[in-house]
Amino acid sequence: MQMNDEPQEGPTGPLPLLVAADLQDHLLTATNDLDRLQRLLADASEALMGHFYTANGHLGRLLHQGAVLPHLDTGALHEAMQSMAGAVTALQFQDMASQLIAHTHRRLRACADQIACEAMGQDPEGEAVIEQAPLRPNPVTQDEMDAGSIELF
Repeated sequence: MQMNDEPQEGPTGPLPLLVAADLQDHLLTATNDLDRLQRLLADASEALMGHFYTANGHLGRLLHQGAVLPHLDTGALHEAMQSMAGAVTALQFQDMASQLIAHTHRRLRACADQIACEAMGQDPEGEAVIEQAPLRPNPVTQDEMDAGSIELF
């Protein structure tokens, strides 16, 4: 059993300042990680979209050439173009993921601000910026990606 000279507060008492600072630091680190994930997703999606549109353009030109070159299998080209369109639709996942990341970022930031406010007390001058938690529990209702079932916001 350890003896501690500092009085221990019960579960309803205020958070010790060091614990609150540590929790706030972890929450803010998580929000920074979410920001980095958001940028990575956006960069990857942008690159993929560019490649898909370029490939789709090449397929379109081949399909156009198929009208004058009878040896080209235009049915296979149509299927390839449909596959490319399906891939572009699947990339709309990035939109939903971005919304969830932003929503989670706001929630974590609100928790960090609330912890700081509880640990430090109310700002007497009222200058502290406190992030408000989102009112909606989840901005994205979908949990799967099917062609034709994408909700854009």
